[in-house]
Amino acid sequence: MSSEIEAAVNYLLSPQAIRDRSQVLFDLALQDQLEQFRCDLERLPETADYVIQVMQNQYPDGQVPVHSRWRHFEVEGESRLALMEPDLTRMDRLERARLKVDLAIVSVLLDAGAGAQWRYVETKTGKEFQRSEGLAIASFHSFLNGLFSSDPDHPWQANAKGLMAVTPETLAQAFQVTDQNSLIGVEGRVALLQKLGQVLQHNPDYFGAVNPRPGGLVDYWSSTQPSKTLPASHILISILRSLGDIWPGRIELGGVNLGDVWPHARLQGAGPGAELVPFHKLSQWLTYSLLEPLEEQGFEIVGLDALTGLAEYRNGGLFIDTGVLIPKHPEIRHQPCGPGSSAIVEWRALTVILLDHLAEQMRHQLQRTAKDLPLPKILQGGTWAAGRRIAKEKRSTGNPPIQLASDGTVF
Repeated sequence: MSSEIEAAVNYLLSPQAIRDRSQVLFDLALQDQLEQFRCDLERLPETADYVIQVMQNQYPDGQVPVHSRWRHFEVEGESRLALMEPDLTRMDRLERARLKVDLAIVSVLLDAGAGAQWRYVETKTGKEFQRSEGLAIASFHSFLNGLFSSDPDHPWQANAKGLMAVTPETLAQAFQVTDQNSLIGVEGRVALLQKLGQVLQHNPDYFGAVNPRPGGLVDYWSSTQPSKTLPASHILISILRSLGDIWPGRIELGGVNLGDVWPHARLQGAGPGAELVPFHKLSQWLTYSLLEPLEEQGFEIVGLDALTGLAEYRNGGLFIDTGVLIPKHPEIRHQPCGPGSSAIVEWRALTVILLDHLAEQMRHQLQRTAKDLPLPKILQGGTWAAGRRIAKEKRSTGNPPIQLASDGTVF
């Protein structure tokens, strides 16, 4: 790999590149020079009011947690993690962290859009869940039941052999998929889990040489960051570097799979990868979801604001449904768009920058600082819930305003 290509890869696998490239498209939107969207920033204060109302309704005490997968395990006022606590307390702290990282990584990778039809009924409670919460609860119980482990004596883990043994049939059974209860992208999800198992085996430096697991990252960070001070950007880059090869059919540069990175015709410049926009949505959300188990392990996570908001359909849908983003062509609301289409790339890029602007607007209105109200809390409080709520107000199905043609591996 030439030094020029290596520098381009390092840049595209960084949170700074997400903001930089998204900002270019945002500036074009403000000049009304994008193909698919125009932007009306005068609607941003009204959007901030809406999100603040949702946040205060959800967290009247003002104690907003970080946006992460763990919140989805706590729906309906019940923490599923409580089911594990008696056994977790008997484990040493390092193994508890490994276990929670195993769970978080597998659950996040299974979180691509489920579609409007699918439901999951929790056996013990009889409660029905759908979308992200349903996928979370289904993945949690699958983890408890040992679906991702090859060792019947240690079902609470995700290891390489166990992940490679998952099939469309076993995942469909665990997720209650039937002809009448269809889940988008079952095969894509399984391929992702199987590929994860292969990647674990091929990267012993990150995941361990014996019984490689996603949780081996805890040992990697412990050895590379002996001070226990861990920048959030370092977590993200480690995830992108160690797990990049799981993503199917993505753009490669210098033989490196770039993952959630897409071209846009309006990006100009010299050098390799100049036309590419990175988002790394699932990897960033995974980073947010690892904060709590890593802090329990004794790490101090710093530099959270280096990460960006998540370029996904709830956050992006919020800006369309509140009129901040205006589609130029009505047909994109009525036909699914591929993840590499200009409509989806523009939508996601504009969402990244608008989340930064919205965060500043909300802090101004609430008289809070970035330290008091960091972006991950605004996402949780927040934009994700507000995007879901307004989608339900606008459409009885609760679907986002634009549909993604998903293979089960993209946001």
